[in-house]
Amino acid sequence: MDSQKDITIYDIARKLNLSSATISRALNDSKSINKNTKKLVKDTARQMGYRHNTFASSLRNKKTNIIGVLMHELNSSFITSVLAGIEKVTTETGYDIIIAHSSESEAKEIANVQNLFHKRVDGLIASLSNETKNLDHFQPFFQKKIPVVFYDRVDENSDTTKVIINNFNAAYDLTKHLLEQGYRRILLVTGSLDRNVYAQRKRGYVAALKEYNITPKEEWVMVKDLTKKMGEEAALEALNMTPLPDAAFITHDFSAAAFMQTIIKHGVKVPEEMAIAGFNNDLVSKFVNPQLTTIDYPGKEMGEIAARTLINHLKGIADLGLMKTIIIRSDLIIRESTLKTKKAE
Repeated sequence: MDSQKDITIYDIARKLNLSSATISRALNDSKSINKNTKKLVKDTARQMGYRHNTFASSLRNKKTNIIGVLMHELNSSFITSVLAGIEKVTTETGYDIIIAHSSESEAKEIANVQNLFHKRVDGLIASLSNETKNLDHFQPFFQKKIPVVFYDRVDENSDTTKVIINNFNAAYDLTKHLLEQGYRRILLVTGSLDRNVYAQRKRGYVAALKEYNITPKEEWVMVKDLTKKMGEEAALEALNMTPLPDAAFITHDFSAAAFMQTIIKHGVKVPEEMAIAGFNNDLVSKFVNPQLTTIDYPGKEMGEIAARTLINHLKGIADLGLMKTIIIRSDLIIRESTLKTKKAE
């Protein structure tokens, strides 16, 4: 037999002297075929190098069993954990995934959404880039009734299914913890306020300060790209403030770690002279010294819930129309970077 020729069910049927219908049913685990025949057919198919023609099958069934996953970045442990949660559910339920990431670019996000649409994915799980202004590029999915579940970075004003944490409450709790420790000049370093996650975190921060009759000064809020370089730059700006902030809440652990390392290099004691807090509970928060106070953002659970919600809809078990906003729990984790050993006089 030509080694370059694709093996078909007819080749297997001839070898085993069975009908092609029996081979097809055995390969598809039909209950009408006994287990011994199934094993014989599958073993022979494997030995002969048979490959299931997923493309042809998807054309017949109008399903690809592929889920598109759109991420705004790939270089954080939070995103890695979200992906792990998605993969756990898709593997269990027999779906494959195509991963695309926008690198925080709206143009790249639009191109990725179009590409995934033309790949005929059965559904889409998406987190928006910092630059994304609206959901117009998702309209082909909505018009074709291809389900989309948004997670983490979402459009709060859209009538779509969203899986999020309560970012307002998380930031409020963390800021209140800093206030309870005696800090009063609290700097907020955050990402684009056009995105729900950062806008809500700022609102929570402001609400906690107001409870203590503190009006945040304009210079106390820095809006930046949340990167290592940004953390270092924000730290240098903070060091030039008069008076020096006595605490900094950076809404990204990796940036918070870079911020903290920079001020320590310039002789500032953490937390005695300036407390530092992050967000996400990334691995870096445990490896820096002192360890970072942060918000535990359950990425794996978020990924699992987003994937299961989408797939249950595809299987007719659930209806996305009845599930608009799913809020999962987050927790404040208090570590040494915000615990004063001695209250300032």
